Amino acid sequence: MTTATTAPETQAPTQAPTQQRSWADVELIVLDMAGTTVSDDGAVEQAFALAAERSGIGAGSDFEASLQYVRDTMGQSKIDVFRVLASGDEAAAERGNAAFEGAYAEIVARDGVAEVDGAADVIRELSAAGASVVFTTGFAPATRDAVLDALGWQELADLALSPVDAGRGRPHPDLPLTALLRSGAPSVASMVVVGDTRSDVEAGRRAGAGLVVGVLTGAHDRAALTDAGADAVISSIRDLPALLGLRGE
Repeated sequence: MTTATTAPETQAPTQAPTQQRSWADVELIVLDMAGTTVSDDGAVEQAFALAAERSGIGAGSDFEASLQYVRDTMGQSKIDVFRVLASGDEAAAERGNAAFEGAYAEIVARDGVAEVDGAADVIRELSAAGASVVFTTGFAPATRDAVLDALGWQELADLALSPVDAGRGRPHPDLPLTALLRSGAPSVASMVVVGDTRSDVEAGRRAGAGLVVGVLTGAHDRAALTDAGADAVISSIRDLPALLGLRGE
């Protein structure tokens, strides 16, 4: 492979897509990482707390408001988040982002990382059925690759993309569109975008994806994902093959 919390509503029923699609329509599936295929367990918030302490960005009396902004912008490029928290001071934003990436790597090394239940099996099933699968994330490449290495997932998908690989992070459409171009999928209509945050959904919508799916295993709830424009909201990635018509369930 080329590498370039609200509580999940695990028992919630699948919401049918507004435009039904068959497996024959699908050529590319773009999957978010943390919260969608990779279990977060609060690691992003823990890493931000450490980064705020070490860098001073978003610390002190601003911490709670800054932490809420981190929650609200889950899925976005972390450097973009720190640019806002640093009030446009690029050097400070880079310092905060570096502290975050270092803290997240420490947490992964200390606590390990786990997949969302069944994620790897689903990805293998989708690939075996003929779709290209691409991971996208708001993490920098070093953090992304540390997570993939910890899971043994470096060869699981066809490609893994960070904002630096695409130009801009979510909610801009660059990540899914770069996935489309690099995978060689024939059209945006053949692309499915899946994620747990408003930013994931908005990026998929802006990219013109044929189907945009929200999952309830991560940062944002059903109402937020639907409001952002998800065509369907499912309990977890385990429900994706059935939603796409790959299984007769």
